[in-house]
Amino acid sequence: MVSVSASAANGRADIREKRKVVFASSLGTVFEWYDFYLYGSLAAVISKQFFSAVNPTAAFIFALMAFAAGFAVRPFGALVFGRLGDLVGRKYTFLITILMMGASTFVVGILPSYASIGIAAPIILVALRLLQGLALGGEYGGAATYVAEHAPNDKRGLYTSWIQTTATIGLFLSLLVILGVRLSMSTEAFEDWGWRIPFLVSIVLLGISVWIRMQLNESPAFQKMKEEGTRSKAPITESFGQWRNLKIVLIALFGLTAGQAVVWYTGQFYALFFLTQTLKIDAQTANLLIAGSLLVGTPFFVFFGWLSDKIGRKPIIMAGCLIAALTYFPIFKAMTHYGNPALEQAVNSAPVVVVADPAECTFQFNPVGTSKFTSTCDIAKSALVKRGTPYENEAAPAGTPAQIKVGDIVIASYNGLAADAAEQGTAFNAALSQTLDDAGYPAKAQPSEINYVMLLVLLFILVLFVTMVYGPIAALLVEMFPTRIRYTSMSLPYHIGNGWFGGFLPTTAFAIVAATGNIYDGLWYPIIIAAGTFVIGMLFVRETKGHSIID
Repeated sequence: MVSVSASAANGRADIREKRKVVFASSLGTVFEWYDFYLYGSLAAVISKQFFSAVNPTAAFIFALMAFAAGFAVRPFGALVFGRLGDLVGRKYTFLITILMMGASTFVVGILPSYASIGIAAPIILVALRLLQGLALGGEYGGAATYVAEHAPNDKRGLYTSWIQTTATIGLFLSLLVILGVRLSMSTEAFEDWGWRIPFLVSIVLLGISVWIRMQLNESPAFQKMKEEGTRSKAPITESFGQWRNLKIVLIALFGLTAGQAVVWYTGQFYALFFLTQTLKIDAQTANLLIAGSLLVGTPFFVFFGWLSDKIGRKPIIMAGCLIAALTYFPIFKAMTHYGNPALEQAVNSAPVVVVADPAECTFQFNPVGTSKFTSTCDIAKSALVKRGTPYENEAAPAGTPAQIKVGDIVIASYNGLAADAAEQGTAFNAALSQTLDDAGYPAKAQPSEINYVMLLVLLFILVLFVTMVYGPIAALLVEMFPTRIRYTSMSLPYHIGNGWFGGFLPTTAFAIVAATGNIYDGLWYPIIIAAGTFVIGMLFVRETKGHSIID
């Protein structure tokens, strides 16, 4: 009787320990994602604070590039901290990463603007983003590996799905804090200094996270490996220098994480940018809509993680990639219909067409604001992009000056190198603005015309796709690699997929839109990658549900 009671007590203690592991790992990772995504949520404000030396369009693209810089270095963080995690342990490695992330975020909150210290401001900002990216590169793999190595074989999808909620909860938390600060002061005060408050709050979250993680023990799988002396002496070489493991890394990247990443960023960040930059819905309303969709959708991360323990990881992830690729165009067109019907009506009744010699037209991607658009085509397209007006392209004979057609009205562009270019520019901009206004092209979405319920439904559907591809993926990645090189091996494909394929999505998609004039053409980027992942994943990814991960 005593032994039975002792066994039951031990079982309860074991369950409590596992719950503590999941809670502590998830909470710390939530705070780290909160830190990381504050920048993306405040990109429009940050562009004014740190890139004010260039025009607004270039400043916003430059801010997106700085946002992407944090993603660019995530794979390098995966290598550095993945190696450390496989050599010295999971617990201490993600203590280091959270300290790096929290400190970098806090410094952004006290960093002087471009107006105060000039070019040093954006340089320091980008350096801090790089540190954040390195930290996050080591954080996710450590948290996912740590939780998975504590989980029972038949509940690994469920346990690790809590880690999968952290990115979305972190984004939700960042939006919530930003919204609370916005509502507590005027727009002018928020854009002047109030935007710093969410960054400064991170120092409190950092203290909580470090305290919680200090209470944890090392994972049993790593502890067993350490006691047996079977740790890898060169995890990077073993992970990527041997074809049998490198092949799995490549399958994980192209058959899983690349597609998962673009679905994730389309459903959350690109959707937010589309609402604010294309549909001209005010930032506060757009943030509320995104936050609402995340609130409703987040439990599905856990649902699909749980479901993957029953039917497998692969079918859920592949279905998410395929359905997203097939439905993005109709969903985003419906967002225009319900978010800014005046824009949709104007495009249908008075389509804008740029008629120009293709040889005169250059790519409108100008991240540092140094290019001068002086040809008649460049000037015409720049004016439309700056206003956020969709347009189509029509080729004209060589040497023909560009024109903008708005319905039946034709507006001639001008040569930026002409002696009277300034006067022509004033007249051109006035005529274009008046013509677009008369044709019904709205400068911003009218709140009374927005169908908030339908927008929320559409955004929820996008988040649902995210939960399908993201909920089960941590368990699948952990199960693909042996314990001795697991942290390193799973971290790199995850962060190349999410850091590069996903992180560069907003910048790439907006550059495509600026080049073509079609507000939906940026969607081709996630559609092609998600479809490619579906094909590769179906052919090469093996199901791993229920596998033991303790070697």
